[in-house]
Amino acid sequence: MIRFPWPKPALILALCGALPAAAQVADLRSTTQFRVCADPANAPMSMKDGSGFENRLAEKFGEWLGKPVSYTWFPSGIGFITKTLRAGTCDVVMGYAQGDELVQNTNHYYTSVFGIVTRKDSDLASVDRLTDPALKDRPLGVVAGSPPATIMARAGLAKNMHGADLFVDRRVKDPVGDLLQGVRDGTYDAAVLWGPLAGPRVKDDPDLQFTPLLKETTGPKMAYRITMGVRQGEQEWKRELNSLIRRRQDEINQVLHEAGVPLVDDYGKELLP
Repeated sequence: MIRFPWPKPALILALCGALPAAAQVADLRSTTQFRVCADPANAPMSMKDGSGFENRLAEKFGEWLGKPVSYTWFPSGIGFITKTLRAGTCDVVMGYAQGDELVQNTNHYYTSVFGIVTRKDSDLASVDRLTDPALKDRPLGVVAGSPPATIMARAGLAKNMHGADLFVDRRVKDPVGDLLQGVRDGTYDAAVLWGPLAGPRVKDDPDLQFTPLLKETTGPKMAYRITMGVRQGEQEWKRELNSLIRRRQDEINQVLHEAGVPLVDDYGKELLP
């Protein structure tokens, strides 16, 4: 579950409504379970069968808290927070970009980056920035409204950009998978995607590779800090999670590295396994 503080629609959820007052939410957190709000079909992050890397992280946090993990499943999109976190049926949203005002953010537990997916045998395999002239006049896949789409348009690539919409029910549609398949079969020469969405999918792919975009010199930024979202006013809960993040960072990184999530430090330098 990731929401970015972009001026355009976010990757995963969009919703509206006033935030509840702190007094209304102070007693909603479960004391017996680690209750997670999640999308049941947000591969490779969260999956109802437990195969997502955020599922594995949730199990770790449940273990550290000494509580069993339970889920409230709801598709990403309008109403997600209203129907889950604000309704009090769960207590934490994994994978929330820092700076979003719809939830209260914990400290970030990883930072990741957008990147470019190409075939390993492509003449674009060495491209590591969106202003590379080699991308001119090449069919390129990108998520509509995402930060790299802005840079690509400024670089004169707009006429060859093919946008994918993530505001779909991913129980029946797979826009990221479609973009990756397009690169695989030659429909696109490259696709520009958020690292946690693409990295795990190409980690063991014999044909595709993911190259982080660490050399862009103009905005929007390519790297984002990822937190957990909790209800406004639940300061004690946020501090408890922050303490776990601080003490268990190496173990968190290990789960993410094993999943194939590209990680960078707070200065934008790639963190290798």
